[in-house]
Amino acid sequence: MADSPFLAFWLDLTDIAVATVLIWGALWWLRRTRALAAFLGLAILASVYLGARQLGLQLTAWMFQGFSAVLLILIVVVFQDDLRRLLEQIGAWGLRRRQGAPAVETTDAVVRAVARMVHTRTGALVVLPGREPLERLLDGGVELNGRVSEPLLLSLFDHHSPGHDGAAVVTGGRVTRFAVHLPLSIDARQLGNRGTRHAAALGLAERSDALCVVVSEERGTVSVAQRGVLRVLDAPKDLAPVLRSFAAELSPTPRTGWSRLGAVVHGWPQFLAALGLACGLWLVLVPGSTVAETTRQVRVAMENLPPGYLLEAVEPDRVTVTVAGPRRKIYFGTPDMIQVKVDGLLAQLGRRTFPVGPENVQRPADLEVVAVNPNQVRVSLRKIEAPPAAPPGAATPLE
Repeated sequence: MADSPFLAFWLDLTDIAVATVLIWGALWWLRRTRALAAFLGLAILASVYLGARQLGLQLTAWMFQGFSAVLLILIVVVFQDDLRRLLEQIGAWGLRRRQGAPAVETTDAVVRAVARMVHTRTGALVVLPGREPLERLLDGGVELNGRVSEPLLLSLFDHHSPGHDGAAVVTGGRVTRFAVHLPLSIDARQLGNRGTRHAAALGLAERSDALCVVVSEERGTVSVAQRGVLRVLDAPKDLAPVLRSFAAELSPTPRTGWSRLGAVVHGWPQFLAALGLACGLWLVLVPGSTVAETTRQVRVAMENLPPGYLLEAVEPDRVTVTVAGPRRKIYFGTPDMIQVKVDGLLAQLGRRTFPVGPENVQRPADLEVVAVNPNQVRVSLRKIEAPPAAPPGAATPLE
């Protein structure tokens, strides 16, 4: 059953479908990270290597093959943080981990506290985790696990509080830790001349899906950092819709059929790119190492019949030909790529039965004939009588 061409065909379709989904997910992930340019560079190098293999450029392929070990180390170094984040996302999805969305009371308390600290020019940094785990990105801090309230946040960021320079982590409706240190961003374009709190907020937003709220002690402004982008709000009241939108993203609301359709339509260019890349990789990599067989009914063609003979019938007029070769050639080859041709020149000596073997099967060079059944055919010929010759001196009729 495993050698059945029908089963092999559906297994190949499944293989391409799974590869398409994986590539689609990788493209979606790369769009959310800053590693897209580096990935494109690696993809160009891989394309050159595959092209060299297909064209038979032995020296070029050998050089890229020797570079592959170093390339693997480069991939790990370049994508270290992004790969770790991806593995954590897969683990969180596999464990069905869901981060509780902040309640309305929690967001209102944060908005009121931020507005108060803007008025008093009190610096603050509040972290609201998303779905991704943050344990590896948080350094130090004091466990609190207190219910979120305006007085609690104001006391944590008071100038006389020992932890006012750190960040407070708000998970669900509770402040789980305060005085926490975050990784710093080095994006000078977005940071400008802003201070350490903004660098810490942007650094965490670059490495996770958390939302960070910053109150500037010097400027008296409110900024939010999310998905690697830092933006300054016009007024403290503009923080409320940002928090509500973030809470809606974390809420496990069921998606309707229309929303799913909209998501698919919106992402169809990435899907087509993933499908094309998966098919291209399948054509280049899989057929080179996997051989399949196919059986076809092929019509028998007689060649080189002697003059004066007319072919009336070939029995049987079709033979079964089994060939083996790359799946690429078998699945996507033209219907006439396999032909059976028999040399009928010996018919003038009275032969009417002709053998049919692999030497009579014309096919592409990368296909091998496994069997031909039946291995001979019988032909029926009729000899054409030549018209009598005209006597010498006879008049030729005018046209």
